Amino acid sequence: MDWNPTDHDRISASKDAVACEFGNGLALLDMRSNIYYSLNSVGAYIWELIQEPRPISEIRSAVLDRYNVDPERCKADVDGLLKGLADAGLARLHDEELV
Repeated sequence: MDWNPTDHDRISASKDAVACEFGNGLALLDMRSNIYYSLNSVGAYIWELIQEPRPISEIRSAVLDRYNVDPERCKADVDGLLKGLADAGLARLHDEELV
């Protein structure tokens, strides 16, 4: 998948994934492939945020507000997780023109 979103592009969780608490994070089951994924507590927070389409910039801001992290590190880590979720089919990128 080509990953070149703008800050205003929205991303949302796939409806084909089921999540349950697992330790301090989440276990995700992709219902299409029957593959499990795990997210740490920060990843679980991001998963919660993307249950509805949300701009990528808003996700980064929410993580910065909640966690004590360098803004550049936050951008890299959030973008990396979102790309990984999208590549795995667990999240979908929406063009900024779409609502």
